[in-house]
Amino acid sequence: MSQWFECKVKYDRMADGGALKTVTEPYLVDALSFTEAEARITEELQPYVSGEFKVEAVKRMKLSDIFYKEGGDRWYKVKTNLITIDEKTAVEKRTACFQLVQASDFEGALKTFLEGMKDTMADYEIASITETPLMDVFAANLEETLADKAAKQKNQTGVEG
Repeated sequence: MSQWFECKVKYDRMADGGALKTVTEPYLVDALSFTEAEARITEELQPYVSGEFKVEAVKRMKLSDIFYKEGGDRWYKVKTNLITIDEKTAVEKRTACFQLVQASDFEGALKTFLEGMKDTMADYEIASITETPLMDVFAANLEETLADKAAKQKNQTGVEG
């Protein structure tokens, strides 16, 4: 199961007029710990940022799923309530869950979310859909991670893995 961390990054960016402007922007990374999240966001953004670069904050974000849409340039957070019936009391219970959806607009976010949820067997209701300030989302690339570990092991021991 993925653990998602929101990282706020502060850096200098070239403004439209050519002057440097300090900005703080949120990004989302898939990591195992706060320390790994900070390392991952630094690694992901290093090629694109010149000058001073600082991770201002890292916080955990609870997400049950992420729905990607090619061409989507915004991220929307969808709050759903899963509906279950308590067997003992026969009372309907709602449990809040959050999903992240990539889309170009609100309508696209709703469409992408409904498409992603079409195979679910759980009853749910959409409580809200809100646009987030997230600039980008970096999922873990497990194949790359395993290849990197094998290469490091090979270099350290001199034995092919």
